[in-house]
Amino acid sequence: MLQSPAPSNRDRKSRWQREPIVLVGLMGVGKSTVGKRLAQRLGLPFVDADNAIEEAAGMSIAEIFAQFGEPYFRDGERRVIQRLIDGRPKVIATGGGAFINDATRQLILSDALSVWLDADIDVLVDRVRRRDTRPLLRGKDPAKVLRELAEVRNPLYAQADIHVTSNNAPHEATVRAILKAIGYGNA
Repeated sequence: MLQSPAPSNRDRKSRWQREPIVLVGLMGVGKSTVGKRLAQRLGLPFVDADNAIEEAAGMSIAEIFAQFGEPYFRDGERRVIQRLIDGRPKVIATGGGAFINDATRQLILSDALSVWLDADIDVLVDRVRRRDTRPLLRGKDPAKVLRELAEVRNPLYAQADIHVTSNNAPHEATVRAILKAIGYGNA
């Protein structure tokens, strides 16, 4: 379990008590699972941005992609995340592409504590093969898609305040690494 915070002169140790913690990273890295556990440990509410998007749209993300396309989805995603980052402490799990949108990324970087969850492509491929609901993978080779996404997205994810690598460690180990990185008690 590696963690390396991005250079920042902001005080991470108490930010989680003042601002939302926003988890970013590629699909399959465990943002929702880790986010729920992290929120529980911190005694904070948890919000899955993808669920909030589906609720706001009244349809699944796959249906939004199929009917309206990715640009439409990304705009709605940005608006939902903007609503979720309301200055109150909570843990928010984003979709894999949320942090790629310039406006969404700048909002997260300025008004939240961002945590990049990272894992090797082989680990991600194993995880995403368990679910067939991911629009960007429909009918495609998951390993190829994830490699291409990582090449484009990882430099942007690297702007996050904190970087935690999860790989095949239990989710609880990832939660402990985040707790340590934010300076929470006896992680």
